[in-house]
Amino acid sequence: MVTVLAGRLDVKTRAFSVEEVPTPRPGPGEVLVKVEAAGVCLSDVHLIDGTLTPLYLPGDTVTLGHEVAGVVAEPGAGVTRWRPGQRVLLQAGEERDGAVWTRGVDYDGGWAEYAVATESTLVRIPDELPFEQAAIIPDAVSTPWAAITATARTEPARPAGVWGAGGLGVHGVQLLRLVGAAPIIAVDPLPEARERALAFGADLALSADDPELPARVRGETGGAGLAVAFDFAGVPAVREQAVRCLGQGGRLVLVGLTDKPLTITDGTAFSYFQQQVLGHYGSFDEHVVQLVELVRRHRLEFSRSVSGVLPLAEAGEAVDRLLRKEGNPVRLILRP
Repeated sequence: MVTVLAGRLDVKTRAFSVEEVPTPRPGPGEVLVKVEAAGVCLSDVHLIDGTLTPLYLPGDTVTLGHEVAGVVAEPGAGVTRWRPGQRVLLQAGEERDGAVWTRGVDYDGGWAEYAVATESTLVRIPDELPFEQAAIIPDAVSTPWAAITATARTEPARPAGVWGAGGLGVHGVQLLRLVGAAPIIAVDPLPEARERALAFGADLALSADDPELPARVRGETGGAGLAVAFDFAGVPAVREQAVRCLGQGGRLVLVGLTDKPLTITDGTAFSYFQQQVLGHYGSFDEHVVQLVELVRRHRLEFSRSVSGVLPLAEAGEAVDRLLRKEGNPVRLILRP
Protein backbone atom coordinates (compact mmCIF):
# COMPACT_ATOMS: atom_id res chain seq x y z
CA MET A 1 0.00 0.00 0.00
CA VAL A 2 1.36 3.40 -1.00
CA THR A 3 1.66 5.79 1.93
CA VAL A 4 2.16 9.52 2.37
CA LEU A 5 3.13 11.81 5.24
CA ALA A 6 0.41 13.50 7.30
CA GLY A 7 0.29 15.51 10.53
CA ARG A 8 -2.14 13.56 12.69
CA LEU A 9 -3.76 14.47 16.01
CA ASP A 10 -5.38 12.06 18.45
CA VAL A 11 -8.08 14.27 19.97
CA LYS A 12 -8.45 12.01 23.02
CA THR A 13 -4.81 12.05 24.08
CA ARG A 14 -3.88 15.29 22.23
CA ALA A 15 -0.83 13.46 20.89
CA PHE A 16 0.39 14.92 17.60
CA SER A 17 2.80 13.28 15.17
CA VAL A 18 3.80 13.35 11.53
CA GLU A 19 3.37 9.79 10.32
CA GLU A 20 2.84 7.60 7.27
CA VAL A 21 -0.82 7.09 6.30
CA PRO A 22 -2.45 5.39 3.30
CA THR A 23 -2.69 7.66 0.28
CA PRO A 24 -6.25 9.03 0.25
CA ARG A 25 -8.51 8.30 -2.68
CA PRO A 26 -11.24 10.61 -4.03
CA GLY A 27 -14.79 9.33 -3.95
CA PRO A 28 -17.64 10.40 -6.23
CA GLY A 29 -17.88 14.19 -6.32
CA GLU A 30 -14.46 14.56 -4.69
CA VAL A 31 -11.04 15.67 -5.89
CA LEU A 32 -7.59 14.52 -4.80
CA VAL A 33 -5.28 17.52 -4.37
CA LYS A 34 -1.50 17.42 -4.18
CA VAL A 35 -0.80 19.84 -1.33
CA GLU A 36 1.79 22.51 -2.08
CA ALA A 37 1.35 24.69 1.01
CA ALA A 38 -0.60 24.61 4.28
CA GLY A 39 -0.86 27.33 6.90
CA VAL A 40 -0.20 26.85 10.61
CA CYS A 41 -2.94 28.63 12.54
CA LEU A 42 -3.38 29.30 16.24
CA SER A 43 -6.53 27.18 16.00
CA ASP A 44 -4.31 24.21 15.13
CA VAL A 45 -2.28 24.91 18.26
CA HIS A 46 -5.47 25.08 20.32
CA LEU A 47 -6.59 21.74 18.94
CA ILE A 48 -3.32 20.19 20.05
CA ASP A 49 -3.36 21.80 23.52
CA GLY A 50 -7.01 20.88 24.09
CA THR A 51 -8.46 24.40 24.09
CA LEU A 52 -10.55 23.44 21.06
CA THR A 53 -12.33 20.14 20.46
CA PRO A 54 -13.93 18.98 17.18
CA LEU A 55 -17.72 18.99 17.17
CA TYR A 56 -18.39 16.46 14.41
CA LEU A 57 -15.24 14.36 13.98
CA PRO A 58 -16.52 10.76 13.66
CA GLY A 59 -13.36 9.13 15.06
CA ASP A 60 -10.51 9.99 17.40
CA THR A 61 -7.84 11.07 14.90
CA VAL A 62 -7.68 13.77 12.24
CA THR A 63 -5.14 15.28 9.86
CA LEU A 64 -4.81 18.95 10.83
CA GLY A 65 -4.74 21.94 8.49
CA HIS A 66 -7.58 24.14 7.27
CA GLU A 67 -5.48 26.56 5.18
CA VAL A 68 -4.52 24.60 2.08
CA ALA A 69 -3.43 25.22 -1.52
CA GLY A 70 -2.18 22.85 -4.15
CA VAL A 71 -2.69 21.23 -7.53
CA VAL A 72 -5.50 18.96 -8.68
CA ALA A 73 -4.07 15.44 -8.85
CA GLU A 74 -7.11 13.28 -9.62
CA PRO A 75 -10.82 14.05 -10.00
CA GLY A 76 -13.19 11.48 -8.56
CA ALA A 77 -16.11 9.84 -10.33
CA GLY A 78 -18.61 12.31 -11.76
CA VAL A 79 -16.30 15.33 -11.43
CA THR A 80 -16.13 17.26 -14.70
CA ARG A 81 -15.17 20.82 -13.75
CA TRP A 82 -11.70 19.97 -12.39
CA ARG A 83 -8.75 18.43 -14.23
CA PRO A 84 -5.21 17.46 -13.19
CA GLY A 85 -2.73 20.31 -12.97
CA GLN A 86 -5.15 23.08 -12.05
CA ARG A 87 -3.93 25.36 -9.24
CA VAL A 88 -6.45 25.62 -6.40
CA LEU A 89 -7.01 26.54 -2.79
CA LEU A 90 -9.46 24.71 -0.56
CA GLN A 91 -12.27 26.31 1.38
CA ALA A 92 -11.73 25.87 5.13
CA GLY A 93 -14.91 23.86 5.54
CA GLU A 94 -18.20 22.77 4.05
CA GLU A 95 -21.85 22.38 4.99
CA ARG A 96 -23.09 18.88 5.73
CA ASP A 97 -26.73 18.31 6.68
CA GLY A 98 -27.12 21.90 7.83
CA ALA A 99 -23.94 21.98 9.93
CA VAL A 100 -20.58 23.49 8.99
CA TRP A 101 -17.75 20.98 9.19
CA THR A 102 -14.26 22.47 9.40
CA ARG A 103 -11.41 21.01 7.38
CA GLY A 104 -8.59 19.77 9.58
CA VAL A 105 -10.94 19.68 12.56
CA ASP A 106 -14.03 17.64 11.76
CA TYR A 107 -12.47 15.85 8.77
CA ASP A 108 -8.97 15.39 7.39
CA GLY A 109 -7.17 18.57 6.40
CA GLY A 110 -4.09 19.63 4.51
CA TRP A 111 -1.09 18.98 6.73
CA ALA A 112 -0.35 16.14 4.34
CA GLU A 113 1.14 15.35 0.97
CA TYR A 114 -2.34 14.82 -0.46
CA ALA A 115 -5.82 15.94 0.61
CA VAL A 116 -9.31 14.99 -0.54
CA ALA A 117 -11.88 17.75 -1.01
CA THR A 118 -15.49 17.93 -2.15
CA GLU A 119 -15.40 19.43 -5.64
CA SER A 120 -17.48 22.49 -4.62
CA THR A 121 -14.86 23.50 -2.04
CA LEU A 122 -12.09 24.11 -4.58
CA VAL A 123 -11.33 27.63 -5.82
CA ARG A 124 -9.12 28.33 -8.83
CA ILE A 125 -6.15 30.59 -8.13
CA PRO A 126 -4.19 32.68 -10.65
CA ASP A 127 -0.82 31.43 -11.85
CA GLU A 128 0.96 34.45 -10.36
CA LEU A 129 -0.33 33.78 -6.83
CA PRO A 130 2.26 31.71 -4.89
CA PHE A 131 0.86 28.66 -3.11
CA GLU A 132 2.23 29.91 0.23
CA GLN A 133 0.14 33.06 -0.05
CA ALA A 134 -2.92 31.33 -1.48
CA ALA A 135 -3.05 28.84 1.39
CA ILE A 136 -3.69 31.49 4.06
CA ILE A 137 -6.61 33.17 2.28
CA PRO A 138 -9.32 30.73 3.51
CA ASP A 139 -8.86 31.76 7.17
CA ALA A 140 -6.12 34.22 8.07
CA VAL A 141 -7.44 36.63 5.43
CA SER A 142 -11.07 35.63 4.86
CA THR A 143 -11.99 35.66 8.55
CA PRO A 144 -11.08 39.34 9.08
CA TRP A 145 -12.48 40.18 5.64
CA ALA A 146 -15.86 38.70 6.55
CA ALA A 147 -15.76 40.40 9.97
CA ILE A 148 -15.04 43.77 8.36
CA THR A 149 -17.42 43.63 5.42
CA ALA A 150 -20.30 41.42 6.60
CA THR A 151 -20.50 41.44 10.40
CA ALA A 152 -19.29 44.98 11.11
CA ARG A 153 -20.50 46.56 7.86
CA THR A 154 -17.48 48.85 8.05
CA GLU A 155 -17.94 52.22 6.38
CA PRO A 156 -15.25 54.32 4.65
CA ALA A 157 -13.78 57.34 6.43
CA ARG A 158 -15.00 56.03 9.79
CA PRO A 159 -12.58 55.18 12.65
CA ALA A 160 -11.75 51.54 13.31
CA GLY A 161 -9.70 49.82 16.00
CA VAL A 162 -7.85 46.50 15.84
CA TRP A 163 -6.88 44.76 19.07
CA GLY A 164 -4.22 42.11 18.42
CA ALA A 165 -1.92 42.51 15.40
CA GLY A 166 -1.14 38.82 14.91
CA GLY A 167 -2.09 36.50 12.05
CA LEU A 168 -5.70 37.71 11.85
CA GLY A 169 -5.36 41.25 13.17
CA VAL A 170 -2.59 42.40 10.86
CA HIS A 171 -4.68 41.31 7.88
CA GLY A 172 -7.57 43.16 9.51
CA VAL A 173 -5.46 46.32 9.34
CA GLN A 174 -4.58 45.69 5.69
CA LEU A 175 -8.21 45.04 4.74
CA LEU A 176 -9.59 47.98 6.72
CA ARG A 177 -7.28 50.18 4.69
CA LEU A 178 -8.61 48.59 1.50
CA VAL A 179 -12.23 49.43 2.37
CA GLY A 180 -11.29 52.98 3.39
CA ALA A 181 -11.68 52.95 7.17
CA ALA A 182 -9.95 55.99 8.70
CA PRO A 183 -8.23 56.35 11.00
CA ILE A 184 -7.13 52.78 11.72
CA ILE A 185 -5.79 52.32 15.25
CA ALA A 186 -3.97 49.11 16.15
CA VAL A 187 -3.45 47.97 19.74
CA ASP A 188 -0.95 45.30 20.78
CA PRO A 189 1.38 44.82 23.78
CA LEU A 190 4.33 43.77 21.57
CA PRO A 191 6.44 46.53 19.99
CA GLU A 192 7.20 44.31 16.98
CA ALA A 193 3.49 43.74 16.38
CA ARG A 194 2.80 47.47 16.57
CA GLU A 195 5.54 48.17 14.06
CA ARG A 196 4.09 45.53 11.77
CA ALA A 197 0.61 47.04 12.08
CA LEU A 198 1.97 50.40 10.96
CA ALA A 199 3.70 48.73 8.02
CA PHE A 200 0.41 47.08 7.03
CA GLY A 201 -1.44 50.40 7.04
CA ALA A 202 -2.42 51.44 10.56
CA ASP A 203 -2.48 55.19 11.19
CA LEU A 204 -1.61 54.77 14.87
CA ALA A 205 -0.33 51.84 16.91
CA LEU A 206 -0.73 51.86 20.69
CA SER A 207 0.38 49.60 23.50
CA ALA A 208 -2.42 47.79 25.30
CA ASP A 209 -0.62 48.74 28.54
CA ASP A 210 -0.91 52.47 27.87
CA PRO A 211 -3.10 53.91 30.70
CA GLU A 212 -3.99 56.82 28.41
CA LEU A 213 -5.12 54.56 25.57
CA PRO A 214 -8.85 55.54 25.55
CA ALA A 215 -7.91 59.23 25.67
CA ARG A 216 -5.42 58.79 22.82
CA VAL A 217 -8.06 57.03 20.74
CA ARG A 218 -10.47 59.91 21.39
CA GLY A 219 -7.78 62.36 20.40
CA GLU A 220 -7.01 60.56 17.14
CA THR A 221 -10.72 60.41 16.25
CA GLY A 222 -11.49 64.03 17.03
CA GLY A 223 -13.30 63.06 20.21
CA ALA A 224 -15.77 60.77 18.43
CA GLY A 225 -14.40 57.38 19.46
CA LEU A 226 -14.39 54.28 17.30
CA ALA A 227 -17.22 53.38 14.95
CA VAL A 228 -16.06 49.76 15.08
CA ALA A 229 -13.51 47.83 17.15
CA PHE A 230 -12.29 44.32 16.38
CA ASP A 231 -11.04 41.94 19.06
CA PHE A 232 -8.69 39.56 17.25
CA ALA A 233 -6.99 38.53 20.50
CA GLY A 234 -9.82 36.76 22.33
CA VAL A 235 -8.77 38.30 25.66
CA PRO A 236 -11.43 39.54 28.15
CA ALA A 237 -9.38 42.59 29.19
CA VAL A 238 -9.04 43.56 25.54
CA ARG A 239 -12.80 43.58 25.14
CA GLU A 240 -13.38 45.84 28.11
CA GLN A 241 -10.69 48.22 26.86
CA ALA A 242 -12.18 48.27 23.37
CA VAL A 243 -15.66 49.07 24.66
CA ARG A 244 -14.25 52.13 26.45
CA CYS A 245 -12.99 53.38 23.09
CA LEU A 246 -16.29 53.09 21.22
CA GLY A 247 -18.24 56.13 20.13
CA GLN A 248 -21.95 56.72 19.69
CA GLY A 249 -23.44 53.60 18.08
CA GLY A 250 -20.02 51.93 18.07
CA ARG A 251 -19.76 48.18 17.50
CA LEU A 252 -17.36 45.70 19.09
CA VAL A 253 -16.82 42.63 16.90
CA LEU A 254 -15.56 39.52 18.68
CA VAL A 255 -13.33 37.54 16.30
CA GLY A 256 -10.76 36.02 18.67
CA LEU A 257 -12.12 33.04 20.58
CA THR A 258 -12.22 32.64 24.36
CA ASP A 259 -14.39 30.71 26.80
CA LYS A 260 -14.14 33.50 29.37
CA PRO A 261 -17.11 35.78 30.22
CA LEU A 262 -17.69 39.07 28.46
CA THR A 263 -18.03 41.96 30.91
CA ILE A 264 -19.49 45.39 30.20
CA THR A 265 -18.35 47.42 33.19
CA ASP A 266 -20.53 50.47 32.55
CA GLY A 267 -23.77 49.04 31.22
CA THR A 268 -25.58 52.37 31.52
CA ALA A 269 -23.13 54.15 29.22
CA PHE A 270 -23.16 51.18 26.82
CA SER A 271 -26.94 51.44 26.52
CA TYR A 272 -27.05 55.25 26.49
CA PHE A 273 -24.62 55.42 23.57
CA GLN A 274 -26.49 52.56 21.83
CA GLN A 275 -23.38 50.47 21.39
CA GLN A 276 -23.34 46.83 20.28
CA VAL A 277 -21.34 43.63 20.68
CA LEU A 278 -21.32 41.30 17.67
CA GLY A 279 -20.00 37.76 17.56
CA HIS A 280 -18.10 36.61 14.49
CA TYR A 281 -16.76 33.26 13.31
CA GLY A 282 -14.92 32.36 10.12
CA SER A 283 -16.21 33.30 6.70
CA PHE A 284 -18.42 32.09 3.87
CA ASP A 285 -17.33 30.73 0.51
CA GLU A 286 -18.03 34.00 -1.26
CA HIS A 287 -15.53 35.87 0.91
CA VAL A 288 -12.69 33.62 -0.26
CA VAL A 289 -13.80 34.03 -3.87
CA GLN A 290 -13.87 37.82 -3.42
CA LEU A 291 -10.35 37.85 -2.02
CA VAL A 292 -8.96 35.72 -4.83
CA GLU A 293 -10.51 38.15 -7.33
CA LEU A 294 -8.97 41.10 -5.48
CA VAL A 295 -5.59 39.40 -5.67
CA ARG A 296 -6.16 38.70 -9.36
CA ARG A 297 -6.90 42.39 -9.89
CA HIS A 298 -3.77 43.38 -7.96
CA ARG A 299 -5.68 45.05 -5.12
CA LEU A 300 -4.08 42.77 -2.54
CA GLU A 301 -0.91 40.77 -2.06
CA PHE A 302 0.33 38.78 0.89
CA SER A 303 4.09 38.34 0.49
CA ARG A 304 4.66 40.01 3.88
CA SER A 305 2.34 37.52 5.54
CA VAL A 306 4.55 34.46 5.01
CA SER A 307 6.88 34.52 8.02
CA GLY A 308 8.58 31.22 7.32
CA VAL A 309 8.29 27.96 5.37
CA LEU A 310 9.03 24.60 6.99
CA PRO A 311 8.84 21.06 5.61
CA LEU A 312 5.80 19.04 6.62
CA ALA A 313 8.04 16.72 8.63
CA GLU A 314 8.76 19.67 10.94
CA ALA A 315 5.11 20.49 11.67
CA GLY A 316 5.72 19.99 15.38
CA GLU A 317 8.48 22.59 15.30
CA ALA A 318 6.16 25.02 13.49
CA VAL A 319 3.56 24.57 16.23
CA ASP A 320 6.18 25.22 18.91
CA ARG A 321 7.39 28.35 17.14
CA LEU A 322 3.87 29.70 16.88
CA LEU A 323 3.13 28.87 20.50
CA ARG A 324 6.30 30.68 21.61
CA LYS A 325 5.63 33.51 19.11
CA GLU A 326 9.22 33.02 17.98
CA GLY A 327 9.96 35.75 15.46
CA ASN A 328 6.45 37.16 15.97
CA PRO A 329 5.11 35.33 12.90
CA VAL A 330 2.07 36.29 10.84
CA ARG A 331 1.79 32.85 9.25
CA LEU A 332 4.14 29.87 9.14
CA ILE A 333 3.69 27.59 6.14
CA LEU A 334 4.23 23.84 5.80
CA ARG A 335 5.40 22.45 2.47
CA PRO A 336 5.18 18.68 1.90
